[in-house]
Amino acid sequence: MRHFLLLLVFLSQTMLLNGKHIIGGDMSYRCLSVDTVNKFVNFAVTLKMYRDCYAFQAAEFDPQIKIGIYEKLPNGFYRNVKKLDQVLLKTPIVKINEDADNPCLIVPENVCVQEGTYEFQTGNLRMSTNSYYIAYQRCCRNETISNILNPDMDGAAFVIEITPEGQRVCNNSPRFKKFPPIVICINSSLNFDHSIIDADGDLVTYEFCTPLVAGGQDGTVNGSEMCYGVKPDPFGCPPPFNTVNFRTPTYTANAPLAGNPVVSIDPLTGLITGKPEIQGQFVVGVCIREFRNGILLTETRRDFQFNVTYCEPKVHAKLKSDSILSGKKFIINLCGKTSIDFENLSTDAQYIRAYDWTFNIGGVNQKEVQRNARFTFPGLGTYFGKMILNPGSECSDSADIQVNVFPEIRAGFGFSYDTCIAGPVAFLDNSFSGSGQLTSWNWNFAGSGNSILKDPSYIFNTPGLKAITLQVRDINGCLDDTVATIPYFPVPPLLIVEPSTFDGCTPLNVCFKNLSIPIDTTYDILWDFGDGQTSSEISPCHSYKTGGVFSVKLQITSPIGCYIEKNYPSWINSRQSPNADFSFTPDKFSSFQKTASFSDLSTNTNSRLWIFDQTDRSMLVNPMYTFRDTGKQSIQLIAINNNGCRDTLTQYIDVEPIVTYFMPNAFTPNGDSKNEQFLGLGILDGMRSFEMSIWDRWGGQVFKTNDPQEGWNGRFENSGNNMPNGVYVYVVRYTTPRNQLIELKGFASLIR
Repeated sequence: MRHFLLLLVFLSQTMLLNGKHIIGGDMSYRCLSVDTVNKFVNFAVTLKMYRDCYAFQAAEFDPQIKIGIYEKLPNGFYRNVKKLDQVLLKTPIVKINEDADNPCLIVPENVCVQEGTYEFQTGNLRMSTNSYYIAYQRCCRNETISNILNPDMDGAAFVIEITPEGQRVCNNSPRFKKFPPIVICINSSLNFDHSIIDADGDLVTYEFCTPLVAGGQDGTVNGSEMCYGVKPDPFGCPPPFNTVNFRTPTYTANAPLAGNPVVSIDPLTGLITGKPEIQGQFVVGVCIREFRNGILLTETRRDFQFNVTYCEPKVHAKLKSDSILSGKKFIINLCGKTSIDFENLSTDAQYIRAYDWTFNIGGVNQKEVQRNARFTFPGLGTYFGKMILNPGSECSDSADIQVNVFPEIRAGFGFSYDTCIAGPVAFLDNSFSGSGQLTSWNWNFAGSGNSILKDPSYIFNTPGLKAITLQVRDINGCLDDTVATIPYFPVPPLLIVEPSTFDGCTPLNVCFKNLSIPIDTTYDILWDFGDGQTSSEISPCHSYKTGGVFSVKLQITSPIGCYIEKNYPSWINSRQSPNADFSFTPDKFSSFQKTASFSDLSTNTNSRLWIFDQTDRSMLVNPMYTFRDTGKQSIQLIAINNNGCRDTLTQYIDVEPIVTYFMPNAFTPNGDSKNEQFLGLGILDGMRSFEMSIWDRWGGQVFKTNDPQEGWNGRFENSGNNMPNGVYVYVVRYTTPRNQLIELKGFASLIR
């Protein structure tokens, strides 16, 4: 039974996939032209870089990079040939996705790899008897790499060699088909086709090799171009380049992931196989060499990372069954049937692309491929089968199936009861099993009760159409159930009523709580309250408007005609209440008129209580009262009679607040202490937003105030020069306590 595994990635700072920058890269080229006369050759080069696009503070792709072109001399030194300073990043940047052929491989959200592409031309290179090397250098690698020393201290160099033969024949280098899988599962077989595409059909060999090192973290400010800086200068830092230091002996260039069997690459096909056994993040180098007629044309190396982590099953084979053995054997019982439509509960359905069902029936394997298969068996007996999810895939799971075909079982029952008496219903089992032996009974009485007896009795507390369910089981474990409906509509054996009160003053509100059972809204119910009023509600409320002693009668008829009644003589004592009423004079009240005269107009009363403005009280028949304040005032009269009943009436009187303000028409500010100011007089309580302004005959304002008690003394703004004798215009505005705007205009004569 095979499983594919969903990757589990842990979200701590030490997690495997928390890379910070370079994941890998590789170069390829194609020949643009060759000048055999002048001995020049020109190549178009493609550099693919891969970065971690999830890690915090991970560097973005450089929008512009520098490329170095070198010639390797016979003495082993490298001569600077060209430095390309403005190689630009192509857009768009591509996000690497996992292999879509595997439906179960789900990359977690915190795993992200992007591919950036740089393309450039070498320009005319003089055809040489030496190899040209094209190189790009950049720091830094992920600090979480497991198989090399100090992974975050060194960068990487991506190099491709063009041999003299490659120059001469205007060669096109091989290109890798696809990027390796981002994540692989621990203890699972790895099979990755790391082969290339070669336009010229040349022979290509593959081998694991040691990734190259370039750059470092020295002088990281502004991307220092020193050889151990983030972006080494191509001419200042030519080849040869150092290589990474593997954590030997566990890891080497030829065994970068270790494993059992060790992860290796086929030298002719490029197929990477093995079974990684260690969790971690591993840098891998793959060198390819291209030959034509046994002569080397080019050599390049790809640098990438494998992330190995723990995984869990993703697809699970599961069927609806009667029992399960050892988690994977599903046992299904067919009782009285020979055909079955399987209910497939396998998950996760979105990753299941194929189903393979097989049953051995009469020595012949019968197959189905639907999710929910159907099989027919010849008769009683036991049959074995198997269901496989995604057969032949790494994303697979299976289930063993056992189908037992047993004899028929039928549930059935009868019942008896008195239709008009609320008593027990007797149930009689008449079920049948071909096995000859029933072992259990399970009764459900319309959701109100249960029983496991063979022939039970049951009393219902409510009427209605009762759906009775019986489920029976036989010696083979076969089940069957049946449902029958019983019309249960008896009348209560005893009528029980509970009034909310038996005595009170009119209007007397009484709620009659009907505690009789069984009844519901399907019953005809008639209440007679003794005052000429009736109701058909189960538990009504009634208001007695007049005094007296009243008898109550209740009649109940069930939907099938059963009847019961009961009288409750002299049950409710309703005492007549007084009727409170009063009048008052005058009709209008104000700040100048606050006294009112009240007249008691109540009937059927023996005493009374007046409450004025919620504070003052009086028991006089016709009192007088003077209100202390303006505004809305409440007057409450409580009328009481000898029955102990009372009635209350509340009325409201509005005492209007009044503001007055009167203006003179002249003043004499001559220093004799008489009539020295132009000032209005009146009742100012409650006055708001006051403003008075004085204007001369040319429209100039000579005085303004917001204080109603401040007058004009005849000077400009009350502090400047004396204004000349004459007639001035005044404008007064203010707001009353009830927001009425008042405006006064007139003339003021200034006389000295």
